Amino acid sequence: MTDGLERDPPSADDAAAARDDVAARVREHAGRLARELARLQGGDYGRRTFRVDGGEWTLKYEAGDVDFLRFEGRSGLDVYVVSAKAAPDPDDLAAAMAHYPDLVDAFAEYVAAREGVLDGVPDEFPPVASTGDIAAERDRIVARIRETADRMAAELHRVEPTDYGTFSATVDGTRWELKRDVDTVSYLRVGGEGGVYLVSQYAPPAPGDVREYAPRFSGFVEAFNDEIVELGDALDGVDL
Repeated sequence: MTDGLERDPPSADDAAAARDDVAARVREHAGRLARELARLQGGDYGRRTFRVDGGEWTLKYEAGDVDFLRFEGRSGLDVYVVSAKAAPDPDDLAAAMAHYPDLVDAFAEYVAAREGVLDGVPDEFPPVASTGDIAAERDRIVARIRETADRMAAELHRVEPTDYGTFSATVDGTRWELKRDVDTVSYLRVGGEGGVYLVSQYAPPAPGDVREYAPRFSGFVEAFNDEIVELGDALDGVDL
């Protein structure tokens, strides 16, 4: 009797090669299923489970190609037939592949069930209303506000010692802030941080915001004028 240490272990090369051959062929075929599924579902990433007599197949795809193909059998078999992590056990692969034709049939039924689903869907739609006049009127009002805000910025530049500054005032409980860049307005904001920019370097305000705040702009200008008057009063009586 020997303890077996003198015997060479049997080679698994043939079994592994056969497993790899089957796995490669099913990966190629499942990749075609994945691409068709991605086209049908309308995205590069997704998954779908197909129920068959012997269990469930789950096909997951990424970038339009198969990511994994998993079979969960009713007998307790759970195997990733296609996976980026590890090759399947040959016995598990063989057991799963016995149900692979059922997956192909289920996939064909899934596709066939969607043929004609768009029949009768209208391809003509009502004309789209133009926002041209609304945008033009918004831009006209904002341009007038910007023109006045530029004049305010220029007046501030004449009396303030820096090229950048702000003027703020609370009008009827709402905070207004004008920021200048030298002698032109950088932005005019209503409502503090997170508020509405009536004038900015980026995008124009929404028409609804212009409707709400443009009538109140005069109150901000009046607060500015009062500030200028107070600055003038501060110099009254100075005699050199």
